[in-house]
Amino acid sequence: MSDHLKYIAHYPQQIHTQVEQMLAQGTLGHYLTSRYPTPHDVRSDSALRDLVEQYKRRYMKRAAPLSKVAYDPNIHVVKHALGTHTRVSRVQGNKLKSKNEICISRLFKDAPLGMLEMILVHELAHLKEANHDKAFYQLCQHMQPDYHQRELDTRLYLIELEANGPLYGAAGT
Repeated sequence: MSDHLKYIAHYPQQIHTQVEQMLAQGTLGHYLTSRYPTPHDVRSDSALRDLVEQYKRRYMKRAAPLSKVAYDPNIHVVKHALGTHTRVSRVQGNKLKSKNEICISRLFKDAPLGMLEMILVHELAHLKEANHDKAFYQLCQHMQPDYHQRELDTRLYLIELEANGPLYGAAGT
């Protein structure tokens, strides 16, 4: 298996073969840009927070509030993370205070909106479901019915990015 295909290692061999063919023919980028013609315009941490809050208000009204939502330059795909959800608990006096934070890899500032939304849906689902189990993925699909296709496309985007560089050009930080 090609090193690029590590992002789809758990997918069926048929998908590996298709992706290898697309890479060899130079058509993977075209496939992605035909599905996602432009990158999003969610450039700042505050715009990202607004987008996350829209999803949270729509699908998870009773979930705990978020204390931080930001792009994080320190999250790297190498660590197998595209975003993180952390729950920080601190003792304040005689009470235990909990804060929820969502950070998304800065890499996704230049990605299509559908991929950014997939990642934020994934991280929001962790507010209710800690593990990647059936309930977790059902919640992801409730918020985004085509969640699994977007997840695959995001993995393909990472393969294309690693193999051939940015699809849309880096629009800045």
